[in-house]
Amino acid sequence: MTAASPRRGDALHDRLTVLAEELTALGERPAGPCPDPVNAPMIRNWTQALGDHDARWAETAPPAMIQVWSMPGLNRDKPGTIADRILALLNESGFTGVVATNCEQTYDRYLRHGEELRSTMRFGGLTGPKRTGLGEGYFVTWHQTWYAEGERVAEMMFRVLKFRPRAAGGPPAKGRRARPAIGPDTRFFWDGLRDGELRVQRCAECGRLRHPPGPMCPECHATKREHVTVSGRGTLHSYVVHHHPPVPGFDPPFVVALVDLEEGVRMVGDLLGCPPDQVRIGMPVEAVLQKIDDDLVLPQWRPAGSAPKPPPAQGAEPAAQGAESVAQGTEPAKAAAELAALSVDLTPTFVISTALATRDFTPVHHDTALARAQGSTDIFLNILTTMGLVQRYVLERLPGAVLEGVSVRLGVPAYAGDTLTLTGRALDDRTVEVRGAVSLGDHAIATVRLKG
Repeated sequence: MTAASPRRGDALHDRLTVLAEELTALGERPAGPCPDPVNAPMIRNWTQALGDHDARWAETAPPAMIQVWSMPGLNRDKPGTIADRILALLNESGFTGVVATNCEQTYDRYLRHGEELRSTMRFGGLTGPKRTGLGEGYFVTWHQTWYAEGERVAEMMFRVLKFRPRAAGGPPAKGRRARPAIGPDTRFFWDGLRDGELRVQRCAECGRLRHPPGPMCPECHATKREHVTVSGRGTLHSYVVHHHPPVPGFDPPFVVALVDLEEGVRMVGDLLGCPPDQVRIGMPVEAVLQKIDDDLVLPQWRPAGSAPKPPPAQGAEPAAQGAESVAQGTEPAKAAAELAALSVDLTPTFVISTALATRDFTPVHHDTALARAQGSTDIFLNILTTMGLVQRYVLERLPGAVLEGVSVRLGVPAYAGDTLTLTGRALDDRTVEVRGAVSLGDHAIATVRLKG
């Protein structure tokens, strides 16, 4: 378990820490009953709402539907999770907002119609308080395992953020860095940073590298493009030392470097681990990928041959709780088979009907006024629906494939009125990477594991 960081004199934090320790000590416990056997009507509601037409669901249940069988629905007299006590304490203390952030499911086998299920839960941990884009909050994690006739059939890790909503129209969290504008021409770059790679766009016709990326090659004017992973080694071409004005997420003075990469392009980033008075034009540098928070990784620089741990940015998690840096290697990007895109219109009807089909009655998925009161723009897609859409996308693109597991990390909300576009690539015959993008950026990053 990862307990919340000590904050001396904070009575709420002390109570949360004690309660988290009590819940962890309980170990694996029986969960609330799965009220219905695996049945065709619930499967039909789920598949129709999500647009999933796989013929296999006439005899088996969609694996991404596993959590639906144990959802409490509107029966609030029954416990929902092992974390209910800690969630209630947070709610009473003003942390009334809730949003799922991560879900990892593993499927031992597909369920058959008529099977009776039972499940167990164990508490996974409490982390916080954290400053997030939604407001200050705590991350709460638990694990659930499902059994049919004594045989384990699936397990899941689930994490939510309980946060104190900012006032409508209020400023972003103090110290939070601005988010990059991500579009079709630049998505590969930011995806690469999250995957630990420094990527540069390359013309697919003449082979010229270019950065910043763009829709057309300045050399041959071709529009076909690809990308390569570069070494991250270079020399300092120029720099400035920023003192004023203040910039959220930065602690002045800091050095902004323009680097000549050995591959022949230039890139900008902070220069870490080198006092301003020791910076020299022409000095060798190397890239370091700095994780600012759960949503943002930035390319930074440090003097070549040095390996200091870069200081966490203001508002970012400390190293013990997730901030990390990855020096660039020289391995080329692995070949991957690109899958055709799938676009889903997120009408209010779709957002609401899929939430109800997954037995998720959390008001932020169907009550516009309440969603906005918690700082959201509108009602938004629930994570169970996102899991189901990832499953639908992969099985439509790879007919006959059998899922072994799905891991989803949520990014920006998928609001009603937007369009969710799913894209993916098969890294090998057992692993598929999926990204779901909306107008605000990446809504979900998923890894799907297939059985051999």
